[in-house]
Amino acid sequence: MTTDTFYSSLPSTRSFDSLAAPEAFAPLPPDWHLCCTDIVNSTGLVAAGRYKTVNMIGAAVIAAMRNALEGEAFPYIFGGDGASFAVPPRHKDTAKEVLAGLRSWTEAEYGVSLRAAMLPMGWVRAEGLDVRIARYAVSDHADFAMFNGGGLAWAEAQMKAGAFEVPAAPQAEPPDLSGLSCRWSNTPARNGIILSVVAQPAPGTSPRAFARLSAELLDLASELAEDGHPVPDGGPKLRFPPSGLTLEARASRGKLPVILRKLYLVSHSLFAGLIFTLKRPVGAFDPVHYLSVLKAHSDFRKFDDGLKMTLDCTPAISTRIRDRLQQAAGAGLVHFGLHEQDAAMVTCIVPSPVEDDHIHFVDGADGGYTQAAANLAAAFGAGKNPA
Repeated sequence: MTTDTFYSSLPSTRSFDSLAAPEAFAPLPPDWHLCCTDIVNSTGLVAAGRYKTVNMIGAAVIAAMRNALEGEAFPYIFGGDGASFAVPPRHKDTAKEVLAGLRSWTEAEYGVSLRAAMLPMGWVRAEGLDVRIARYAVSDHADFAMFNGGGLAWAEAQMKAGAFEVPAAPQAEPPDLSGLSCRWSNTPARNGIILSVVAQPAPGTSPRAFARLSAELLDLASELAEDGHPVPDGGPKLRFPPSGLTLEARASRGKLPVILRKLYLVSHSLFAGLIFTLKRPVGAFDPVHYLSVLKAHSDFRKFDDGLKMTLDCTPAISTRIRDRLQQAAGAGLVHFGLHEQDAAMVTCIVPSPVEDDHIHFVDGADGGYTQAAANLAAAFGAGKNPA
């Protein structure tokens, strides 16, 4: 393994539960760079009903970097109102260019301000923290990176304070967001609640202690059907016109007028809707197989310097998760935030509809991780047990 091949050479696991163990993670090489993004005033945008826009921009960060690196594997994680990733030295300039362009694009296209920061791993480790990575393989064709070590959370806090900023590039070309899509309708809860969970180790909590708590939370989620996976077997519904059509048109239009791109997407969505309704293959595209892969490739739970989950949850399990987290918070082990809503949403990156490498980011449809994190911050700031 060399520094450039660190991530591509990292062994993957098919067991999510095993990721609770600290030894499942490997440290980023010291010459890598950590990159963070975050939407300014995302809670205000959520309150204004623009959470689909928030998710779209967060996923756009990942789509733009994937396209810039032409499919080369690199570790990234979707956070709802932003995304973070890491790159080796040879991709530092590319990452900076992509982030600078994205900041200008989100402002111009959506009227949304995006923060962006980049910092060398040396700064993180100088703080006594680390960024450690694991690969969770959801199939033979796709995997998601998991992060722990406290370094990513620290970097994000530094970004929000204005440190390590990547300035916007006002004259940048529109980013290449090929494959980014958000046409699916929200998926209603089947068990009563879509529960967004954000749990982070409190300062001084040992990795082993947080691992034990994470394992307990995953055990509670395992009592739900399919571990609480919020995407049904038949996938989300595709209604016409798709609710995210204008968002996708803005993301994929390049230099075209929005109306022209929207007209194309309307016709494309009509055809796609017919295929999914009939559930019959057309050429190399099999809609039933596609939907099964969509579910398998959805990141409804992740380790992101803590544990995040979007669960289709019963009220009883939701209460037990809250009670366990309150108990752990009272013992000084964890800070947490929860948010309940009645539906989940999916934002997709689909390089090709006939290949199985498409991935799908899951969040609550009414605030999700953003609101859960805001609840955590509010409770922590008030010196209370987060709830």
